[in-house]
Amino acid sequence: MTATAPSLARTSTAALLPRLVLVLAALLAALFTAAAPATAHAALTASDPKDGSVVATAPAQVTLSFSEQVAMGDDSIRVMDPQGRRVDTNELRDMCSGSVVRYGVGLHSGLPNGTYTVAWQAVSADSHPISGAFTFSVGAPSATSVTLPTRQAGGGPVGTAYDIARYIAYAGFAVVVGAAAFILLCRPRGAGERPLQKLVVRGWVALTAATLAMLVLRTPYTGSGKFADVFDLAGLRAVLDTKTGASLVSRLLLLGAAALFIAVLFGSYARRRGEHDGVEADPEDTADLTFGLSVGGAVIAGGIAATWALSEHASTGVQTGIAMPVDILHLLAVAVWLGGLTALLVSLHTVPGIERAAVQRFSRTAFISVLVLTATGLYQSWRQVGSWSALTGTEYGRILLVKIGLVVVLVGIASLSRKWTARLAETGDVSPGVPPAAAGGETAAETTTATSTATVKVAVTGAGTGSDAEPAGGEPVTVPADPERAAQLARQQAARAKADRQRQRDADPDRAGLRRSVLAEAAVAVVLLAVTTLLTSTEPGRTAEQETGRGGPVSTAVPDRPVKISLPFDTGGPNGKGTARFELDPGRTGANTLHLWVEGADGKPLDAPEVKVSFTLPAKDIGPLPVAPDRLAPGHWTAQGVQLPLPGEWRIDVAVRTSDIDQTTVQKNVKIG
Repeated sequence: MTATAPSLARTSTAALLPRLVLVLAALLAALFTAAAPATAHAALTASDPKDGSVVATAPAQVTLSFSEQVAMGDDSIRVMDPQGRRVDTNELRDMCSGSVVRYGVGLHSGLPNGTYTVAWQAVSADSHPISGAFTFSVGAPSATSVTLPTRQAGGGPVGTAYDIARYIAYAGFAVVVGAAAFILLCRPRGAGERPLQKLVVRGWVALTAATLAMLVLRTPYTGSGKFADVFDLAGLRAVLDTKTGASLVSRLLLLGAAALFIAVLFGSYARRRGEHDGVEADPEDTADLTFGLSVGGAVIAGGIAATWALSEHASTGVQTGIAMPVDILHLLAVAVWLGGLTALLVSLHTVPGIERAAVQRFSRTAFISVLVLTATGLYQSWRQVGSWSALTGTEYGRILLVKIGLVVVLVGIASLSRKWTARLAETGDVSPGVPPAAAGGETAAETTTATSTATVKVAVTGAGTGSDAEPAGGEPVTVPADPERAAQLARQQAARAKADRQRQRDADPDRAGLRRSVLAEAAVAVVLLAVTTLLTSTEPGRTAEQETGRGGPVSTAVPDRPVKISLPFDTGGPNGKGTARFELDPGRTGANTLHLWVEGADGKPLDAPEVKVSFTLPAKDIGPLPVAPDRLAPGHWTAQGVQLPLPGEWRIDVAVRTSDIDQTTVQKNVKIG
């Protein structure tokens, strides 16, 4: 086979690649065109009836309006009466029109007077679960025994399974893209080696399986949280109409193109490299195919990365037109670095004759990837966090700090690997004297039956690219024709050959040091991918800070336990100084019991003529919700059934009047879980 007389298969492959590149480029452009970036993280903007309102007659339905498109199911809006019984029809009504995003649920007729609780949950356009609750009353407010649902959209076992699939998808993408880039850019000979072939194929299978799992889990993930809903075909059709569903389907289509890329890489390209024949091909003979694979692979990898960029953080918030391409570059840089690192680790463990030049080329490639990763990461951090306070004051910011720390550790270990690489360059080839045939790291047994002597010759080789390869020990071994004995001897010879390869691999201290440092990098990379997966499912710090309305009085965090605060006051008149001790039990959304003790400057109960309490949630424009506590004893007031419909940072105002003209109001913010 020569370069001047290409086969029909070669010609067909070369002709197909440009067309494939054009088709994939058109698909990628269509994905960007179809994307409709949102302006902010989804939030409830209005409801009918309004939160805290009192209506004369029971409404026929409850509607919710959002700032951007959200995913909801039939069980996403629940309406409960004062006894906690559901009074809705459990059928979601899609009332979206144009730029208006509105969903509703019907109510049963003949509802009695009282306070009703509405609990809702959804998944925003950037895949984040959101939820909330509020109350309204028919006729007049009443006490309620409603316990709000504890399961959040995107939580529970289904949420855990979805997050695991998301992690596997990220890992599979990094392995496929990084290992393929390692072969094309750093070690073309690896296209004909079984360990690297298995690595790329397994990465592709993992990414494909994880994408399918995310697609079928999307319905229960955004709705009921029940695994049985994966068989809900109507729900699956609804998912396909969402931006996330379209991105997952597009990813599957691009993975089909990636399968063709892998077939060409390990088929035509590997044969042209001459690895199966043990002969290095003329570089000019593979230049056109290498160029086609490089361009086609870059388009496919960019398209797959775009399926994340167009459906997650980059597609919402500020500067989406810049953020999505930057996110694609960020994902590609991560994949080339971490996936290439995995390919290098596999090569160091399975290929005794890996070239030092290949290790040096990867070192340079990884360095460029880190530069791109740093630049794009800085922009993404600014865009998603927005302020220094959000970096430490929001969950997203704290997880981001952990990720930055892991990246710093990874870069530190990588610098150590570069030192080992430099030492390798000073001494020549990685494993001198190892023939190319041993580079595959695979063991092959070849048997030839001797018809005249009733014996079998068993030859065991390293990668065995040809039928004439001999065992690592030298001459073929003649054994009895007994099949069991022949198989046993073949296994022994294979184990001996493997041990010889390991001794050759470990004989070079520089190579062993490089292998250990690369293994440490890979271990940190596994944790880094897990943190990145967690980060993608966390609300960005910029929007989280906006929604909690930071900048007010200092907050007191009181999760899952009674709220207890002390508020010093001074009305300015005689006996006007004292302290108001406030307690709210259990200190969560729903019904609470309020106790208020007022003490004078001497620490004794102060029987003030009047005290008032109100609750305000500035982030949601709720309140003030007034509470008139009843006097229980001198200096002690209480109120039952105090309703707080939503979690968040509530401002508590306590007004104390000590005379006809002396009065003051003190306040403090607390977090209600």
